Amino acid sequence: MAAKPPGKKKGKRKRKLRLSLKQSKLSSASDKYSDSLGWSTDVGRTLGEAPKPTGPEIIRVQCEMCGSMLKIPKPKRSRYTVTCTYPECGHVMKFG
Repeated sequence: MAAKPPGKKKGKRKRKLRLSLKQSKLSSASDKYSDSLGWSTDVGRTLGEAPKPTGPEIIRVQCEMCGSMLKIPKPKRSRYTVTCTYPECGHVMKFG
């Protein structure tokens, strides 16, 4: 190999890097962010409020024999029987 001729020394060429974190063009359509994970967005309920206990729904039935009004919990089935609570009556009514 031949020796380098004396004269200018060539150093390594430095590359210029563009360091930027921001895009040059931002599109408004792809810039939207939505995430359903994380903190709850339910702002209507605060921690201080206790949920109200819901009891069974009550319906009113009138006895066919004596006419007294009876308050009974709403039945879960379509066919049910109700016995009158009036001591002298004791009538059994069948519904459904």
